[in-house]
Amino acid sequence: MVRVADKVAAGMLRGDEQAAMPGGIAALAGVLPRTTWRRARTTGVGAVLPACVLLFLFFAVPVLALLLRSVLEPRPGLQNYAALLASTTYLRVFSNTFVVAGLVTVVTVTLGLPLAWFLVVAPRFWSRLVFGIVILSMWTNLLARTYAWMVLLQSTGLINRTLIALGLIRAPLPLIYNLVGVTIGMTYIMLPFMVIPLQSTIASLDHATFQAASLCGATRWQSFRRVFLPLILPGLAAGGLMVFVMSLGYYITPALLGGTSNMMLAQLIAQLVQSLLNWGLAAAAAFVLLAITLTLYAAQVRLLGVGRMTT
Repeated sequence: MVRVADKVAAGMLRGDEQAAMPGGIAALAGVLPRTTWRRARTTGVGAVLPACVLLFLFFAVPVLALLLRSVLEPRPGLQNYAALLASTTYLRVFSNTFVVAGLVTVVTVTLGLPLAWFLVVAPRFWSRLVFGIVILSMWTNLLARTYAWMVLLQSTGLINRTLIALGLIRAPLPLIYNLVGVTIGMTYIMLPFMVIPLQSTIASLDHATFQAASLCGATRWQSFRRVFLPLILPGLAAGGLMVFVMSLGYYITPALLGGTSNMMLAQLIAQLVQSLLNWGLAAAAAFVLLAITLTLYAAQVRLLGVGRMTT
């Protein structure tokens, strides 16, 4: 009885054990001391309290301070948000930010899906080798990777020289300080964040499902479109959302590989703070970006559900 009572106090009693007991857990109410039941009820709150305090201090408080600055500086009001919506320059920056983030997400999905499939179906040696290369790219310093792409993409870089040597082009291609350079650099950086959730999702699929689809007369394209894609949709959505949200707030790669016509919102915020000292407008831009990001996440949760996104 002591062992069962301890399990009840800790909330670890299984359903079959509860059913086997006469009167269920309520029968132990008179056996266990009242302090034991009170301690069992408050154990869960005490376990999550440090995490809640951490989230409040380092996430909720900075966001609240950001919101207050956006409506209080330089004077109370919504003039900062009005300036963002009224200026064509700021609207162009917002538009360019979402275009770049969407393009990077599409390219990352296009490259990440076959790569994740290869990691699952390839022999163990090649799978581990390629996965190690993917992980190694994440461990390399971000600034070093961006400068490496600057060397590769410039007019006299390895890519242009190789294409000219092969006779595919006659003049160097403009691969840097434009949208092409930003997309290439950010896709390389974001690819692991798409491959890892996709790989775990594809590895969890049951091969019998595809065999059943083949026995029912489905072609390979039909199996891919009507069986494979719906099953990997949670991993695809999780990876796509992660890549898109991270791309919205990226600064280093667009600043080094992009031109002045491809300024993104993170660059605008840095310029407003460092050069113009306009903290109110910078806070308003950052809060608008945060609100859009949370809206996209809420829409995805609404469509897919939290359970499917976390599987």
